[in-house]
Amino acid sequence: MLIKVLLMLIIAAGWIYWLTALILVYDFFRPRENGAAEGFTPAVSILKPVKGLDYQAYENFASFCRQDYPEYEVVFGVADAADPSVPVIQRIQRDFPERNVRLVVGEAFGTNRKASLLHHMAGAARYDILVVSDSDMRATPDYLRRVVAPLVDARIGLVTCLYKAGAPLNLTAGLEALHMGATFLPSVMVARKVLDMRFALGATLALRKEDLAAVGGFAAIANYLADDYQLGARVAALGRRVFLSDYIITCYLGATNFLDQWEREVRWMRCSRVSRPLEYPGLLLTFCTPLSLVLALISRFDAASLRVLLVSLVLRWVMAWLVSLRTDNAEMRRWLHWLPVRDLLSALTWCAAGIGRRVRWRGEEFILQSDGQMVPAAEKGIVENKGHL
Repeated sequence: MLIKVLLMLIIAAGWIYWLTALILVYDFFRPRENGAAEGFTPAVSILKPVKGLDYQAYENFASFCRQDYPEYEVVFGVADAADPSVPVIQRIQRDFPERNVRLVVGEAFGTNRKASLLHHMAGAARYDILVVSDSDMRATPDYLRRVVAPLVDARIGLVTCLYKAGAPLNLTAGLEALHMGATFLPSVMVARKVLDMRFALGATLALRKEDLAAVGGFAAIANYLADDYQLGARVAALGRRVFLSDYIITCYLGATNFLDQWEREVRWMRCSRVSRPLEYPGLLLTFCTPLSLVLALISRFDAASLRVLLVSLVLRWVMAWLVSLRTDNAEMRRWLHWLPVRDLLSALTWCAAGIGRRVRWRGEEFILQSDGQMVPAAEKGIVENKGHL
């Protein structure tokens, strides 16, 4: 009986959570003037760390060469000159001769290969404003103006933005699209209020070189899994604001496979667990549908538990539909009938991430430390074995 009461309380709190998230999404993405971007257009270095070829890589890269912005450069970075992305980057250089497109090859020196590469790229950047964006992102021509504009305020140290899925071509990609749009995005709205936006999202990081230097540069976070979280937290610790732009960039997925998606989502969850351990149990509030199913199972699907399950399902579907409308996310709407499966998968990854510290990233295995740093799994094994001698 007690377990049913506890489940019901958590489920009811989950309903309140999602309704609150919906209100926050509608408030944040209300129509507004973008005139603030007009008068502030400092020269910008766009940093694009790359490893391998993402879906429609050429179009993703090209979108950053089509920006409606007076002066900027695009700096691509790879750790290996033989990386398969290099010919595509060279094609970008040929196709956009009017843009200053450069390629930096930098050897990794930390366990976070992306942060290591960004260290080399930031050192090669010519301009004082840096905009970092992942290789699988695609931007509209107004992207650069909108993410740089808030830096006109000296109190803002870093600008970041949310992302949504583009071109999910199979079921696993559709489930990831649902995670981005129906789970992650509204949850960021809640976290923005609760955590006072002391974190950043890797889809976009826009900041001044001087603020980056003040937190030790990318070298200082080159061994952390959550480089974006670490950068946001460290900039906030300087007394500067982390600003969430209302621009939503698009992550092009293509076709994905379940194993890669599972490993990626468990990595994200373990990243959340070590970065914000006190908030991690609170993610239970986002699992009202899986918990309603558990309640129905232990109640032997009686009428009351089925009503609770129905309310959870309808609430999540309606909330996700409205969020997709507010954020102009047509791709997410195509997969909404799979939302209960998506919610169950989120709950399973939360459980899996709560056990163990091993993560896989780009084909390599690491062990997460309690402070969020990573140690190569092979090296960790050597250390542990030595400890038993």
